[in-house]
Amino acid sequence: MVTLRAPGVLALLAVPGLFTPFPGLWLAAAAGLVVLLVGVDLAVAGAVGDLHCARAGDRQVRTGGTGTVRLTLTNHGARPVHGRVRDAWVPSAGATSTPSGSEHLTIDPGQSWEVVTELAPTRRGDRPAVRVTVRSYGPLGLAYRQTTRRQSARLTPPWTLRALPPFTSRRFLPEKLSRLRIIDGQVVARGRGQGTEFDSLREYVVGDDVRSIDWRATARAEHVMVKNWRPERDRRVLCVLDTGRTSAARVGDQPRLDAAIDAALLLAAVAAHAGDRVDLLAVDTQVRASVSTGLHRTLLPSLVDAMATLEPELSETDFGRVVSEVLYLARRQALVVLFTTLEPGALGEGLMPVLPQLLSRHRVLVASVQDPTLDALAAGRGTLSAVYTAAAAEKALAGRDRVRTALTRYGVQVVESLPASFASAVTDRYLDLKAAGAL
Repeated sequence: MVTLRAPGVLALLAVPGLFTPFPGLWLAAAAGLVVLLVGVDLAVAGAVGDLHCARAGDRQVRTGGTGTVRLTLTNHGARPVHGRVRDAWVPSAGATSTPSGSEHLTIDPGQSWEVVTELAPTRRGDRPAVRVTVRSYGPLGLAYRQTTRRQSARLTPPWTLRALPPFTSRRFLPEKLSRLRIIDGQVVARGRGQGTEFDSLREYVVGDDVRSIDWRATARAEHVMVKNWRPERDRRVLCVLDTGRTSAARVGDQPRLDAAIDAALLLAAVAAHAGDRVDLLAVDTQVRASVSTGLHRTLLPSLVDAMATLEPELSETDFGRVVSEVLYLARRQALVVLFTTLEPGALGEGLMPVLPQLLSRHRVLVASVQDPTLDALAAGRGTLSAVYTAAAAEKALAGRDRVRTALTRYGVQVVESLPASFASAVTDRYLDLKAAGAL
């Protein structure tokens, strides 16, 4: 291929021909000379097919963070390669390439050149490398060789960077763990921490609850003995993510599914510290993710990795499938936290008919992030259009209230909160249930 320098050289050679008796002949000779130089330049240019590429660097990065991937090009040919390289990634990877500070490269035979790419993903999920394109210029800069699509596919080493969920709710973690320690009785706060499982017997001291006195043990020991209690442990918490069409709606500045993922991570972190087993299920019309692990050290990495690639499916969630999967996965009683929306069409027609089957074995908590836009629209009264919009918003709010009332009548716990406090509200409800021994 020819660079823009070749027409410039032709123009410079053609100018003197305007002052000769035979300008056409002069122009033809100049064009022939330029074509000859272009051919020589193209023949001397380094062969891009002699290059070999390899990658190294980060495989995972948290959304909002920065990762680094290094592309190493090695010249196995006999001629040096002078040119440019472009390491292309999908747009959401946020790639900025810096081959030693510029886009130009010079690779001598047997030598290597490193291209450093900084990646700052803007969305979670897998972000693959697309194509490596190399352009090799001749020494005169009149022509160049460039990798074809097939050569680029062969030259490009496969690499995928996984952008993990940002876990912004981890700022609440110290507060929740502090409350958990109070529940465990490890911190004195207006008395002893209470629990629901018998732990041991000890002598009565002033301030103990008289309801904890064990009269049989007192008769045997000839001292007043009280029961020590500890919070429930080894309970099971099953986080169920609804990845159907309603999870694609944006609430605030993020999709509803992302808010649910953030809340599930905070709940899982606290429950794991409390000694409970946490499982994950992501379902719409089919199972998108299923994680079952009881090991605290591998719980959060497993959950984060499984939820990183979840995307909303534009189809109605099959709650019959959801209930059957939950009953199969959790055969003993568990706390099922269903992250969904309080939409009459989705829950009224989908969940309500199969809810009794789920409640027959498990305790259910429905968690829904509240859309602040509805409240703002419902307050509009300025124009006729705003009044109609407010009426539609009020209708949506009334439908949401009816669903909440129906769920409460079934005995389902319902948590609904704004995006900023949603994760905290869900975890607080779990801690309330744990403190009451209702898991």
